Amino acid sequence: MVKTYIEILKLALPAVGEMILYMMIWVFDTVMVGRHSGQLGVSAVGLSSEIIYTFFNIFVSMGISISVTSIVSRSLGAKNEKKADEVSNIAVKLGIFLGILLTLIFSIFSEEILHIAGAKNDVALLGKTYMRICSIGLTFNMLINIFNGIYRGCKNTKTPLYGAAIMNIVNVSLDYILIFGKFGAPELGVKGAAIATVGGILCAFIFSLTQLKKLPFKIHLKRKIIKEEVKELVTLAIPSACQEGAFSINRLINVSIIMGLGSLAFAANQITITIESISFMPGWGFAVALTTLAGHSIGEKNYEKTKKYVYYTITLSVVTMGVTALIFFFFPKELISLFIKESEKEVIELGAMCLVLAAIEQIPMAIAMALEGAMKGMGDTKTPFKVVIFTNWIIRLPLVYYFLYLKKYPVTAFWTITAIQWTIEAIIIFIVYERKWKKDYRN
Repeated sequence: MVKTYIEILKLALPAVGEMILYMMIWVFDTVMVGRHSGQLGVSAVGLSSEIIYTFFNIFVSMGISISVTSIVSRSLGAKNEKKADEVSNIAVKLGIFLGILLTLIFSIFSEEILHIAGAKNDVALLGKTYMRICSIGLTFNMLINIFNGIYRGCKNTKTPLYGAAIMNIVNVSLDYILIFGKFGAPELGVKGAAIATVGGILCAFIFSLTQLKKLPFKIHLKRKIIKEEVKELVTLAIPSACQEGAFSINRLINVSIIMGLGSLAFAANQITITIESISFMPGWGFAVALTTLAGHSIGEKNYEKTKKYVYYTITLSVVTMGVTALIFFFFPKELISLFIKESEKEVIELGAMCLVLAAIEQIPMAIAMALEGAMKGMGDTKTPFKVVIFTNWIIRLPLVYYFLYLKKYPVTAFWTITAIQWTIEAIIIFIVYERKWKKDYRN
């Protein structure tokens, strides 16, 4: 038992650390912009970031990246290095194409996109500047994520961690210098935050590129594309991307609805989301580790080992996110106060109430994320997609629309609804996983 926990932690902890470091970029951007520009800056950066990373995650982070991890891990588990090589090369080419496409969209249509999302006046103006600058780094960020997916499939979660550390150090340093105008630099505010983000991405990309030589195969852009491998990658990527799309686009619609409640509600909600996003990271890290470990053990046809990985990983995830829930519940005001000027007392009070409600969903979220990661490692990306579609679009969105958009309930109602949604999602995915296991993998 101890050996299995150690094996999981060796993969999960670097992945958790990586995700926390990536999230800290968003956190520090929000903290520093909030200290510099108050509600206006938080709203502009928050909305622009939501839009950019919604589509980024759909196409790459939860689409191609997760799929390439699943295929590479199962291929290496089955000693099929050639297939892992071919799929990785295809994933890189797809990432370059999608990165260039999204860069053009966000740089040319930034103002129109923000208006559609509900931004007005100064929020739209600042958000447009932030979005256009950040779009410069999108292609490089996509390739980083695809490289990281390949590394994870090879049971290497340390290289993505080091890349995230580099990105974080560069971003935070430039944030301080450019947002506030330190060391002789101009005081750029929101614009400085965007430049800092791009600078961090470029440095992390250079590092990730230098580490490709450590792979058990080589990335060659001139390599011939094999139709069968493209089909398998896309077949896995589409449901995974649609799952992320179902979650993220739903969240983006929710953000637009909350924007209609006013800048106070939006700022409080955005800060709460930023804080809670940190708690996603352990759950996500354990899910990534489980995708890799389940993929390798399924490739080896060692199903008993797979089952151990699943339940041990759920235990670790629940304990970790349970601690986070306690911190949210007992110290909400202290956490919210880190992200906004002390004079913004109404934002602090409202954000604290939201964060207490966010504590309720931590353990169900831990269970759901781990099991969805396990199923992806087993090569099933369709089932998690169907579950997320149901909980987000049949349960969450109608409730948010009714209570917040039509009835104008306070933003705390949104967090009550998300707690209900995550609880239902955890129950459903557990039942579905158990049925699938009994049907396909019971010896």
